[in-house]
Order: sequence, then structure tokens, then C-alpha cells
Amino acid sequence: MADLLLRNARIRTMDHGTPWAEWLLVRDGRVAALGTGAPPDAGEVIDAGGRLVLPGFQDAHVHLLSGGLDIATAAWLYDAADEAQLLAALSDHAAAKPDLPVVIGSGWQPGVFGDHNLTAALLDRAVPDRPAVVYDSSFHNACLNSRALELAGIGADTPDPPNGHILRDGQGRATGMLHEEAIPWAVARLPQLTDDHWYRGLLAGQAHANAHGITGVLDPRVTEQEARIYARGLAADDLTLWVSGAALVTEADSPETAVARLSAMRAAHPGPGFHVHSAKFFMDGVFENRTAACLAGYADRPGNAPCMFGADETRALFTALDAARFAIHVHVIGDAAARRAIEGLEAALAANARWPAQHQLAHLQLVDPGDHARLARVATANIQPLWARLDPAIPDIALDMIGPARQADTYAFRKMLDAGADWCLSSDWPVSTLNPFEIIETAVTRQARRGDGPKTPFLPDQRLTVEEAVMGYTTHAARACWREGWTGQLRPGFSADLIVLDRDVFSCPADEISDTRVLLTLFRGRVVHREGTL
Repeated sequence: MADLLLRNARIRTMDHGTPWAEWLLVRDGRVAALGTGAPPDAGEVIDAGGRLVLPGFQDAHVHLLSGGLDIATAAWLYDAADEAQLLAALSDHAAAKPDLPVVIGSGWQPGVFGDHNLTAALLDRAVPDRPAVVYDSSFHNACLNSRALELAGIGADTPDPPNGHILRDGQGRATGMLHEEAIPWAVARLPQLTDDHWYRGLLAGQAHANAHGITGVLDPRVTEQEARIYARGLAADDLTLWVSGAALVTEADSPETAVARLSAMRAAHPGPGFHVHSAKFFMDGVFENRTAACLAGYADRPGNAPCMFGADETRALFTALDAARFAIHVHVIGDAAARRAIEGLEAALAANARWPAQHQLAHLQLVDPGDHARLARVATANIQPLWARLDPAIPDIALDMIGPARQADTYAFRKMLDAGADWCLSSDWPVSTLNPFEIIETAVTRQARRGDGPKTPFLPDQRLTVEEAVMGYTTHAARACWREGWTGQLRPGFSADLIVLDRDVFSCPADEISDTRVLLTLFRGRVVHREGTL
């Protein structure tokens, strides 16, 4: 592999020792040298045209295979504004994909659709003869058509699975709508996509990520299915980004079964190309289906939800997995879920002493102010700033449940950082876009994009700076993904993962950051995305 020289560049290395450079030399997939002034000779030369160069971005909470599988196999329902549009998209997709054993749709919007109007009978109008499953934009709700209900064996007397709910009408009949863990429980009983479908999803997902400047990910829900596909990509030398994984732990696990299963998975996938190093917990659900666990009842009408793991169970599982040197990666939406996870990590720390675990709480939609300092002591805040805005078109029903008294504690990222919390940024794609520049813009403005008709900034005092956001996608994300020793910065010996941008995100107007285009992405010194003639 010939040496590659990137010259005539404004390289922001994210290395405090050498923060800027004008050229960078790549040899054998790593940064060999960088500096200013006259560059060395090389077999291949790329002229950056004076543009900004950054380390490749890393998304520390992205369902890469799920999103790629959507690209390869699912109907796009994100833009459906009424029943007619949803049914047309689903019907057209079913006709175009006659070979798929199950018709999949992704992205219907809570606030437009939900328990009140999305049913098996409605989906039957688009797909009457094959099983169909349509997921909402959070993937915490899904609706099945009648054929899928039949194949899944869901009838009037089918009990709810643990941490899941089968919605029923006034006569006790399943409507087709499923919440939380009822979804994978039911889908496992349907005809399955093949590994070749999943592999096409991997290729599509990573190409989409590379085009947005992403050269590393942490997949926060890895089962044997995902592990098998990532391992296949690694063996075939097809991976164009680094992959870390958080293996799923469920309420059915004991400390012994969880440690044994995850230890075997870690041994099978030790990295660095694909590395399983974390344990994933869903501590609650989402506000959109009223499964977010809160310290006080919902504000709009009576109701609340329990945490998905009990207090004793949480402490036991966290302590055992921490002792086995797994990072703990927890989905928390409500403030009760955040507190339960913090208490579990405090118990693990007391039992096992501190080590560089990079435990993480992801989402952190509602956090009690008294828990900010506790969070800072035990975990990284893995945040998705895109959600911290008022949507121009879709009602945010979560704010009604949170209520005015607690609204100031919603996505309160500045308060978390000011309390000393470590942080990284991520997308949760395909729940939302994985475009890091749209996410960075929202972190800085707390508004939707200029062209989308933004509303008033949502809690503008909770904004991040551009510098903090870029750190959240580079040095901090590398640490969160357990890759800080060789990625996240551009310095000699580090992997040559870098991106060339069409603008300087540090100096352009904040509401133009989302328009940024990635002109070139290098992964381990190889071009994995190129736009135009650069």
C-alpha cells in the first residue's frame, strides 16, 4: 500500500499537544507524520484545497444493522402524515419486494399514529396475504397485521410477555399494536430474514455512515444475530468502520447467565475491528407509549411505569458484570430509570472499586437535578441532542406527560456537563438521522433546521458549544467506544481515520452547520467515501 499524503489542509487534530497541521502522511493505515510547511513525498497525494480536516467521527449509540436493514428491506414510513400515505408506502413496498418473507415498515410517527388508530385491520388493507410489521420512529412500538398476529400465535388469551404489552380492544382482542418487549417476542415467531438480508443491511448501513463522516460505531443492542453479521464483515475485510458492541441483557438473566454469555461473546469478538465489551440494559421504555419510568406520575393524566429491572436485580447484575470488567450501557428515559441505573452503578463501584469502565447512561431525557452530580461520578452521559428541540410538525406528546413543572429538567445537557459529567454525542439511528452535523447544529441551537420552520429554542440555556459537540464525536466518542488508544485524534501511530469537510463548522453560522457535506472519508487510510473530485 503506497504512502498517501493529504496536503493543503487545515487539519484540526483534536490532539492538544499538536492541535493544527497542514499536511498528514498515511502509511500502512496509520498516521505516519503530520506537520506544517513543506510536506514529504508520497505515492498518492490528495489536495484538500485548504478545507477543514477532522478525525473521523464516531457514533457511540447507533443501531447500524437495524438502520442498514431498513435501507435494504423496509418501507419508509417516517414521512407518512395520514393513513392513506402510510398504506400507500406499505403497499408499494410489498409489491416491490415479493421475495421478502415478512413485509417491514419503519418510522411511523407517534403523535400522528398510535394505539388509537393503527391496527391490524388497517394494515390488512395494504398487506392482506403476508405477515407485516411496522415500527414507529422510536422502535419501541410496532403494529402487526392479521397474518402476522396469526403466525405469532397472539390470541385473546395470550399473556403479555415480561416487560411487554399486547394492546387489546374492549372485547379483549389483540388490536395488532405491541409495546416494548412484546415486539421481539412476537417477531421471533414470524418468518425470518436471512443472514444475506442482514449482510446487505450491514453494507448499506456502513456506506450511509461513511458518507456522513462516521468511521466508528458502538452498536448498543447486540445479540448473536448482530454478532454473527459483524463477524462476517470483519472476516471478509468488508468493514469500513470500527464496531464496538453492547450485548443485550434481559430480565430473564441472572448474574451468572449474563456474565457467562457475555464473556463467551467477548472472547469470540475481542477486537479491534469488532469488539464486544459492554452489557446493554433497557431500564425503561419511552414516553410515547407511556413506559418511561418517572419519580412522579405523568402530568397529563394518571399513570406511570415501573423500571424494567428491580432495585436488587439491578445492583446484582451491574455488580457482577462490572466485576467481570464489562462496561454497563443503560437506556434511561425517565428520571426513575436514571436513578435506578445510577444506584446500580454506585453499588458496583462500592463493591469492585473504580476502573476505566466507561459506563454510560444513554438518552437521559428526564433527570432529577439532584442526580446530575451522582451521574458525573459513575457514568458518561451518552446524549442525542437532535431530540432537544421542538419539532416543527409533529406534536411532542412527551412534554405533556413530563409537565411544565419538570420541563426544565428535560434534555438538560448543560446542567449535566456543569456538574462534571463526561459526555459523548450519538444519534440512535434509525430512530433519528445519523447525520452528525444536523445533530451538532441542534446541540448548539436547540432548534430544528432553518429550512424546516424552527420554533422557539427549547431550553436554550442548555446549549452545547461547537467545540464540545465535536469532542463528543471524536475524542470523547473514542473513549466511550473503548478506542481512545488509537482513534479519535490525528497523531502519529493512530489509525488514519479522517474526514474532509466543505466548510469550517467552528466558524460558519450555527444554523448552517447542518448543511455541511463530507467530501472525503478515510478509514485506516483507505477512501471509503468521496464526493466530487477531491
